[in-house]
Amino acid sequence: MAATPEVPLSRLPYVDGVLTAQQVADTAAAIATMQEPWGAVPWTVGEHVDIWNHVEAAMAMLVGGQVAAAERAYEWVPTLQRADGSWPMKIVGGEPEDERGEVNMSAYFAVGLWHHWLVRRDIRFVERFWPSVRAGLDFVTSLQEPFGGIRWTPVDDLCLLTGSSSIYQSLRAGVALADLMDDPQPEWELAGGRLGHAVRHHADEFADKSTYSMDWYYPVLGGAVRGDDARALIERRWDDFVVPGLGIRCVDTNPWVTGAETCELAMALDVMGDQRRALGLLSDMQHLRESDGRYWTGWVYDDPAAPSNGEPRNVHWPVEHTTYTAAAVLLAVDALGETYGHGTPGSGIMRGASLAPHFAEIALECDCPSGERVAGRS
Repeated sequence: MAATPEVPLSRLPYVDGVLTAQQVADTAAAIATMQEPWGAVPWTVGEHVDIWNHVEAAMAMLVGGQVAAAERAYEWVPTLQRADGSWPMKIVGGEPEDERGEVNMSAYFAVGLWHHWLVRRDIRFVERFWPSVRAGLDFVTSLQEPFGGIRWTPVDDLCLLTGSSSIYQSLRAGVALADLMDDPQPEWELAGGRLGHAVRHHADEFADKSTYSMDWYYPVLGGAVRGDDARALIERRWDDFVVPGLGIRCVDTNPWVTGAETCELAMALDVMGDQRRALGLLSDMQHLRESDGRYWTGWVYDDPAAPSNGEPRNVHWPVEHTTYTAAAVLLAVDALGETYGHGTPGSGIMRGASLAPHFAEIALECDCPSGERVAGRS
C-alpha cells in the first residue's frame, strides 16, 4: 500500500525518471516505521543510534512529508544531551552504550534545526531547540586544535577530515540560527575560519582515512572547498571510487558500492553545479531500492581485478535496510529536484545559500600564506 504523507504529494520533491513524489513518500514512511517509540531512529531495526544519522533521518522524513515523525525525532535529541553539550557516540535501546562525545554528532543538530526552519518556518520550534544547538556547538569548538581541526572526542587525540568538514557546515548553520535568534556567536565564526583553513590547506594534519570515499568528497559537501579547488579535488580520485552503473565504493580497496556515499557524492556534485553527473549517480544507485521504499546499504559486485578471498560476489551486503541510506536518497532527490523536478524549501541545505556566509579564513598557528589573520565573515 502506498504511504500517505502529512502534506500533499504536490509539495514533495521528485526527480523525473528517477523517483516520483509517491516513491519519496514511501521511503520517508519506511524510515518512520523503523523509528523507536521514544523518537530515536536507529541505523536499522535493532541497531544503534547516533545523533548525526538520526538528525539526517529526521531531515529526510520532513522532506518526505512525515512531519510528526520528524518532529518526534527532534524532540528526542535533547533528552540525551549531557551537561557539557555533547551527546553519546552510540545509543542502544534508548541508553548510551559508547559514552564518548563525538564532535560531528554533537554539531549536526544545528543543520537539522536550520533545515526544519527552511521547510516549516516555525519560529517557536527553533526557539525551543536553540539552547541545545548552542550548547552542542560550544562543546565542539572547545575541542579545536591549534592547526584548526576539531578533535574527534575529548579522549581521542586525533582529528578526522570528514567530521571536521561536516562541522564546517554545522557552524554555518549555527551562525544562521544565531542571527535568527538575535544571539550572536562570534566565537563560532572564528572557529569556522580556522577550521575552513585547516580543511583547505592542511588536510595532511588530519588522521589518514584516505581509503574511505567520505574523506574524498566531504570537504566539498561540507562547504569548505569550493570552485576550481572542489572540481580538482573530485577529479583527482573519481576513478578510484566511482563504479559506472552501480554507485561509488565506500572503501577504495573493496568491490563494494554503498548507497549513502553515492548520494552524498551526488549532493557534492550538485554543490559544484555538476547536476548531470549527480543525476547519473542518483540513478545508478536505485538498484538498492526495494518496492516498499526501503534501501539496502550496499552491493558487493564482481570485480575480476580484486581478490575474492572466497567471499561471495553480486550480493547485498550487509544484509540490512538502513535508515541512513534512505535518508541520503531523499536529501539527494530534494537537492536535484530543483533542476530535474521539484524540491522543497530546504533543498539547498547542502549548497549552503541560506546558511551564514563562508567564514573569513584564519590561520593562527601556521606560516601558510593563504591564511588571513582577520576575523569576521567573507
